[in-house]
Amino acid sequence: MENLELYNAVREVPKEAQKAIGAGRLKGMTDINPMWRIKVLTEQFGICGLGWYTEIIKTWLETGANGEITANVEIRLYIKKGNDWSRPIQGIGGSKFVAKETNGLYTDDECYKKAYTDAVSVACKALGIGADVYFAKDSTKYDGAPKEAASAAQKPNQTAEPVRKADEFKRLTKSELVQVYGVKNAEATLAALEKKLGVAFKDWDAETTEKVRETLEKMKKKNTEEMEKYRNEPDDDLPF
Repeated sequence: MENLELYNAVREVPKEAQKAIGAGRLKGMTDINPMWRIKVLTEQFGICGLGWYTEIIKTWLETGANGEITANVEIRLYIKKGNDWSRPIQGIGGSKFVAKETNGLYTDDECYKKAYTDAVSVACKALGIGADVYFAKDSTKYDGAPKEAASAAQKPNQTAEPVRKADEFKRLTKSELVQVYGVKNAEATLAALEKKLGVAFKDWDAETTEKVRETLEKMKKKNTEEMEKYRNEPDDDLPF
């Protein structure tokens, strides 16, 4: 299989699987029907459990501002090509467990189901599933050129604009540093990261956060002396 063969086969999201977000802070972005991802995984790899499956690694709650609490799920997605199973494809998702609404706090008993669905979407994104929604300016074999020109002619709410699924950008938290990456001193770690990147933690965008997570994951897997030093005494010698 060529490197982009799968990516190009699953990048386009049919209109019926897209839903515009019309209100709130995510207004103008696009959500993708989760069953469409299940269909794509089944089409490409086979029946769930035989050609692909997920493994829940961890679930936890995270306390936020104003009494709100999020439910979070870490999963691993495995796919099969021929007789070979893939290495784990990781995804972390979250959803509100306790949300502050106009009439007070609301508890959602389906929060972990939603967080799991979100985690699956993150893992699927690594395979290119639904890529055109997230990366609308990428060129395709059909148009032969970047999509900027096509975007300019589209209406503001159409998905040719660079959009992101509602809960796709998950900010890095101190709890995640400790529970997922094994960092012992979260405060010192964040301070070191801010100094190295030259950007305050509160101002990290999705690209910066993803870069940090990828580096932390690599360091976690290597489990070297450098990682042990970073966990206990984070300093300026970060590998990015």
